[in-house]
Amino acid sequence: MVFQEGNLLKLAGQIRSVVGKHLVVVNCDAAQLPPLYADVVDGRKEPVGKLVEVFGNIKCPCAAVYCRDTKNRTLGEMLYTK
Repeated sequence: MVFQEGNLLKLAGQIRSVVGKHLVVVNCDAAQLPPLYADVVDGRKEPVGKLVEVFGNIKCPCAAVYCRDTKNRTLGEMLYTK
């Protein structure tokens, strides 16, 4: 969890891959799965997109984040939900 300007952000996960122009796959923590359709932001609280799907193994789940544009996203970047 990250504290910024009095708001609590929860970790959505770390970017695993960028798929096309509008989709990012994120590795999630199995103990703290983010809610579906949550708004996703980066470390600077800039909007990234919406979490639209949680899938994969129970021990190491992944999430799909639908973005307006993925050109500024890098592998390993941490993303958060509000």
